[in-house]
Amino acid sequence: MPRASTTSTRRAAILRWLGASVLRAVVVLWASATLVFFITRLVPGDPAEAALGGPGSQASEEAVDAVRRQFGFDQPLPVQYGIAMLSLLRLDLGTSYALRQPVATILADAVPGTLLLAVLSLVVAWVLALGLTLAQAHGSRIAARIGDTVEIVASALPHFWLATILIAVFSTALSWLPPVSNGTAAGLVLPVVTLAIPIAGFLAQVMRGSLAEALDSPFAISARARGETRMGLVTRHALRHAALPALGLSAWAFGYLIGGAVVVETIFARPGLGRTLLSAITVRDIPVVTGVVLVSALVYVVLTMATDALTRLLDPRTAGGSR
Repeated sequence: MPRASTTSTRRAAILRWLGASVLRAVVVLWASATLVFFITRLVPGDPAEAALGGPGSQASEEAVDAVRRQFGFDQPLPVQYGIAMLSLLRLDLGTSYALRQPVATILADAVPGTLLLAVLSLVVAWVLALGLTLAQAHGSRIAARIGDTVEIVASALPHFWLATILIAVFSTALSWLPPVSNGTAAGLVLPVVTLAIPIAGFLAQVMRGSLAEALDSPFAISARARGETRMGLVTRHALRHAALPALGLSAWAFGYLIGGAVVVETIFARPGLGRTLLSAITVRDIPVVTGVVLVSALVYVVLTMATDALTRLLDPRTAGGSR
C-alpha cells in the first residue's frame, strides 16, 4: 500500500478513536450528573431546610420558603433538572449550601491533594506489582505459590483495616511515621501505602496471567531456541506484553483510588476530595456532592483516554485502522 494511503488511513483511525472517546466522555459526565441529581432528590428530607443547617437550625418557615425560591426547589423536578444541566453546560457548579462559597473554589482547594495521593499510590502499586511479577518469573513453583497467596491477600484487604494495622505498627509501636497527614512527606507515606497495596494485588494477578501467556507464545519459543535465558526473555520481551492488560486497568485503578480516598483521607485526617465529599453528604450539600462526582468522573475519562492512547502506542495491533 502506498505510504500516503497508509498515512491517511492511520489519521482517519486516530480521528475516529478521538471522536468516539470524546463522545463516551460526554455521555459518562452527563450520566454521572443525572444520577447524582436524582439520587440527591430521592434522599428523604427538605433540601431547603438542609441548606439552612438542617432541622437543628430551627429556621422559620419564611426563611425556608426563601431558600426554596432562591435555589429553585419550588419548581417541578423536570424544571430543576433542566436548570441544573444548563448550569453545568455553562461550567457553573453553583454555590455550596453549607460553606457559602463557589463549589469551583472548594474543589480547587481539594483536588490537588487527592490527585497527589492517587498518583503516588498508583506509582507505588505498579512498583509493587512489577516486583511481585518478577519475583515469580524465574519459574520456581514455591515462589509462584507464595506470590499467588500474597496477591490474593493484598487485593482483598479493606482500606480501613489496612490503615488501622499500619498506624498500629509504624506509628504506635515503632514511632517511625505520623498517624495523621501533617503536610510533610512522612505524613503521606501511610495513606499512599494503604491505597497502593490492594491495587498492587490486582495488577500483579493480571500481569502474572498475561506473563504466562506471553512465555508460551511463538516469539518466546523462538527466543528460547536462540539461547535466551528465562529472565532475559521475561525482562526483554515478555514483560512488556504482560504489562499491557494491567496498563489498561490503570484508569479503573485510579478511579478506585479516588473512591478509596474517602476512607483514607478521613482516617488520616488528610484534606482532599474524599473528606470534602463526606462532609457534603453529611449536611446534604448537593452542589458540592455533584461537583466532587463530576470531577472524579472527569479524571476517570481523561485517564481512560490516556491509557487507551498509550496502549495503542505500545501495541499498534490494538489500533484498528493503522495496521
